[in-house]
Amino acid sequence: MSRKSFINPHIKPSKRGFKDFLLWRVGYFDEEKDDAKGHVDFSFPACSRKFDPQLPSATWINHSTFLVRAEGMNILTDPIFSKRCSPLPVLGPKRSHPPGIPLSELPRIDIVLLSHDHYDHLDKRTVLELMRLNPQIIWFVPVGVKKWFDQQGIAPVYELGWWDDREFSLPSRPNVRAKLTAVPAQHFSGRKGFDINSSLWLGWVFEITHSSGSLKRFYFVGDTGYNPFDFKKIREKFDSFDLCMIPIGAYEPKAFMGPVHVNPEEAVRIHQEVGSRFSVAMHWKTFRLSDEPMERPPYDLYQALIKEKIDPAEFIVVEPGHAFNW
Repeated sequence: MSRKSFINPHIKPSKRGFKDFLLWRVGYFDEEKDDAKGHVDFSFPACSRKFDPQLPSATWINHSTFLVRAEGMNILTDPIFSKRCSPLPVLGPKRSHPPGIPLSELPRIDIVLLSHDHYDHLDKRTVLELMRLNPQIIWFVPVGVKKWFDQQGIAPVYELGWWDDREFSLPSRPNVRAKLTAVPAQHFSGRKGFDINSSLWLGWVFEITHSSGSLKRFYFVGDTGYNPFDFKKIREKFDSFDLCMIPIGAYEPKAFMGPVHVNPEEAVRIHQEVGSRFSVAMHWKTFRLSDEPMERPPYDLYQALIKEKIDPAEFIVVEPGHAFNW
């Protein structure tokens, strides 16, 4: 039986494998370096929003991990608390700072959203510990990833494909309705080398409606490259967002990273195209996954915002553990 393989419809070739990784590591994709050092002493303007714990909030924990709180729901995205993003505890990219909230100090977690199965987004040690602490968690994953959870004996787990949605409420919050929609991203998947693109990758749109009729909507972009189609379609469907979590790191060399990771300039383009009222940066600072200096993405983001005449208060960079309202 042939193995199902997912594709990126807007890039060619749509699949990348171990050969491409080796070519990158031996310098095949190297490009002329920008020797500007403006990022060295740069500090992104501090978030000036006053924090009210009674209002919907989000905390950047690390990498693509956020704790989002709204209407009594606690939602976690792409949780990783391990020292390395790797199948082995002693090899692979090592974290450069501790999580902004220790896993043991998280509040009760109701829902976990996973964007794809790479080790820096689906971390087995973290998942098992979350289940030990929060056996009531509801997991939402892309098509093809539920099998991994079945092997760990974890339930309930719901698989969604692009544009699939699911409405639900929590027993503890019967007056609050939630709707989750899986939206396209431009990335890839695989954990073993021979399973490249055998599961899907995506972003999540989460809508929370209270019985009073008030609606809050956030968009967790996941890992993605930029194309001029998907984000405009997302805007057509949802109109605007109260919060977007957008990746800004892992973008050099562009010839290798560009198809599957946005750079800060493209992150700003996503912010504009989806109609985000307020965005926060993710997927930087925690693990070294590419060639740009780890402290550079906020500087490049700031330059892109200024170029587009966007107030940096609309697209912020925060330190791990920083909580903000949305």
